[in-house]
Amino acid sequence: MNSAVLEERQDQVHRIGEGEFAMACNRDSLAGAVSQRACVFCGSRVVLYPIADALHLVHGPIGCAVYTWDIRGALSSGPELHRMSFSTDLQEKDVIFGGEKKLAAALSELIDRHSPKAAFVYSTCIVGLIGDDVESVCRKMSAEKGIPVIPVQSEGFKGNKREGYAAACKAMMRLVGTGDISGISPLSLNILGDFNLAGEIWIIRGYLERMGIQTVANVTGDGRVNDICRAHGAALNVVQCSGSTMDLALMMKEQFGTPFIRASYLGIEDMAESLYAIAEFFKDQDPGIVARTQDVVRDELSRLMPELGQYRKDLEGKRAAIYVGGAFKAFSLIKAFRHLGMKVVLVGSQTGTQEDYEELASIADPGTVIVDDSNPLELSAFIKEQGVDIFVGGVKERPIAYKLGVGFCDHNHERKRALEGFEGMLNFAQEVHSTVMSPVWRFTPRWGKNVAQGSGPREE
Repeated sequence: MNSAVLEERQDQVHRIGEGEFAMACNRDSLAGAVSQRACVFCGSRVVLYPIADALHLVHGPIGCAVYTWDIRGALSSGPELHRMSFSTDLQEKDVIFGGEKKLAAALSELIDRHSPKAAFVYSTCIVGLIGDDVESVCRKMSAEKGIPVIPVQSEGFKGNKREGYAAACKAMMRLVGTGDISGISPLSLNILGDFNLAGEIWIIRGYLERMGIQTVANVTGDGRVNDICRAHGAALNVVQCSGSTMDLALMMKEQFGTPFIRASYLGIEDMAESLYAIAEFFKDQDPGIVARTQDVVRDELSRLMPELGQYRKDLEGKRAAIYVGGAFKAFSLIKAFRHLGMKVVLVGSQTGTQEDYEELASIADPGTVIVDDSNPLELSAFIKEQGVDIFVGGVKERPIAYKLGVGFCDHNHERKRALEGFEGMLNFAQEVHSTVMSPVWRFTPRWGKNVAQGSGPREE
């Protein structure tokens, strides 16, 4: 095992082909390891934040609100109240005497000023410690203002980011089932787990419209409170980021009987398979939907494949590393890189489950390093060891790549270019090609196990 891996984390790293596969995961981050995994509060904000016509109020110190301000580049086709960050800004006096009055005053002022369709109130660590009755304040303000005011029990010390996902789903479930479901088509679904980064949910909805399917609710990218309230009227839930919204899908199945399927919109195979799975679900109600779906896929691929072939000529044999939030993205990225003739040599996630890592091991190549909840020291060591040409990650991984003289592709919530759907696959190929083939790498050290550290410019 690489010496950069802390002893306490040895069982969260595995190299395929070296012994029986076993991965520890979904545990609290190791103190002092500068882990990538965030807190419960952050996880809840990630999920709920894109609901664009709701008020999002952080009950806690100002730093918590700053930390999660505009945490995803979630675009809205209408209201943008979600882009504003509100906080009760608890001070020492509030910690001593309690912050309930301050919370009630903040809610009253903000609801009157912005007229939201609902309000989410996020509990932070300090609120859990001092014991503010957030539930009671929200209930009173809801009765006074006539809108749902929903507490999000997201005290950061409760666990890790996945616990925050669960808190967000429980909060949304208070809305589901309260709206009018008249006028919803039998061919209808909810999109769960997509956050409309760079407008990606609009691409997916475009495919669904061409198939003849109505989208009832976006959960939560470009989300609307009223749509979530009537989400129980949809015939199907399609769950993409299983870590963030699977709890909601399970709760809706238990309470309303709504079936769900898992999907991914990243890469060619997964995008096509997701559309076909949706068509398969509805084919008894509409036998023509399968043919329409085939037309959609055929039309998109006829434009995409010739262009991908041009990029593959240059990228064949290059090496990639992947570190993402939800493991589902890693599955699709491995397949996407193979379409470009590239090999994935390092892959990991912040919130993967045992089942996720077993699936990763089944599709990755021998020698591939799999990591769970990694830290910069580990990632840097494996990137150098594997001679990586491009690192795919998020905002926290970008400095690692650039400091090592390695190309970087932002595949997390900071991105400004759509990477989902067939259109997104082309954007991804263009970005990878322009990054890997940039002439700047001629002037950086070539890291790798077969090249001495600092041995001079890369060979072309």
